[in-house]
Amino acid sequence: MDMLVVRGGHPLRGTVAVGGAKNAALPIMAASLVASGTTVLHGVPDLVDVTTLSHVLRSLGAHVERRGDAALAITVVDQQPCLADYELVRRMRASVCVLGPLLGRRRRACVSLPGGCNIGHRPIDLHLKGLRALGAEITIERGYVFAKAERLQGADIYLGGSFGSTVTGTCNVMSAAILAEGTTTISAAACEPEVVDLGNLLNAMGARIEGLGTPLLRIEGVNELHAVEHTVIPDRIEAATLLVAAAITRGELTIQNVCAAHLAAVTDLLRATGVQIEFQGSTAKIRSTRAPQPVDVTALPYPGVPTDVQAQLTALLALADGISVVTDKVFPDRFMHIPELMRMGAGIRREGASAIISGTPRLSGACVMASDLRASAALLLAALAAEGESVIRRVYHLDRGYERLEQKLNLVGADIRRVTDTAENIPESLLLSMDDPSAPSIDSSDTPPPPKFLKHAEARSSAIREQ
Repeated sequence: MDMLVVRGGHPLRGTVAVGGAKNAALPIMAASLVASGTTVLHGVPDLVDVTTLSHVLRSLGAHVERRGDAALAITVVDQQPCLADYELVRRMRASVCVLGPLLGRRRRACVSLPGGCNIGHRPIDLHLKGLRALGAEITIERGYVFAKAERLQGADIYLGGSFGSTVTGTCNVMSAAILAEGTTTISAAACEPEVVDLGNLLNAMGARIEGLGTPLLRIEGVNELHAVEHTVIPDRIEAATLLVAAAITRGELTIQNVCAAHLAAVTDLLRATGVQIEFQGSTAKIRSTRAPQPVDVTALPYPGVPTDVQAQLTALLALADGISVVTDKVFPDRFMHIPELMRMGAGIRREGASAIISGTPRLSGACVMASDLRASAALLLAALAAEGESVIRRVYHLDRGYERLEQKLNLVGADIRRVTDTAENIPESLLLSMDDPSAPSIDSSDTPPPPKFLKHAEARSSAIREQ
């Protein structure tokens, strides 16, 4: 297992490029199951999640081949397998996005329920509601969803839920409805760019979907779909993370391969904190020279501020000159990064679905633990701005959604080392100080304290006893 050692205090300056969107690539990869021929996808990032879904597709009779650094070729060679096994699905919740394509093309599916999630309760009841409306018979047994239908029938479907529309649910129902008989309307459909990207792929394959990007989709069923070449949209979450990286380090970045329209809510908010952002085509230029101004943030479904950027913005506002309030109305429990930011000196108080942030002039390096993908990005951003060195553990979360992020940041001035997560790799600066009894100690939940730590701790204890 790896960890990141970050030396903070370096403003980021230079040019960096955004990769393809993970959240678009995954349902698009799954949709290759509905088409005949070889689907070639460009701009697919080399991520752990992409590798996991590639294994799922191979288990479902597809040949998956990476071509170069950013392309995948997917060919269905066997239409018989319909089982997405627990051992694969448990590694990544998004694996459930094969349910709709399997049901639409093969008329049956057996997909493991994805289980729990660190960022909150994420049931798939709306997915199943939509597929049942299309005529599928669905049962849940032994932790698996069993779905079958002789022929799906078009229907009027409402996909609104307690916290808004469902992105993966919209993808699943849309991928099944394209092969249903008759017309399907989906109300309260997700409007996210990743859903639109999937819809554009399906239309290129021969589907008839209208209303993409709006809450109302109209789908005319077709009998057959053919493979195409498609380029995945830029990752708006990675782009937002890089924008925040420039802001939190008071740097100046040129960020390539971005879509300004997808980032409108984030850039509006960042401008309110005092940073300068300009767009020229697919390039963004951001400059920050002072501490951010406090703002209130509410994470909402698109076109609002994405919940996937909430943690990164929380890290930025921890350094604001005043009090900010961050509320997440998509995943109200998505605040596991807060205790770790507090270890670095952030002043944050949790109140229900909100975090009250009292900005501080400085953060200090510490050993912290990532709990999920976006929390790991937030901790990395905080470490870039903190004084001294920080250690971020469990960075396998980061690798699920960012392709070589530390390498990109190092090219624009960051000081980040990826090392094996062993106690001996903890920097000396993060061990108990003989002069400061309040200095933070290392987190020993994963590994035992190293001998050098014990030496410092024993010496400190002796000094205290002699006082």
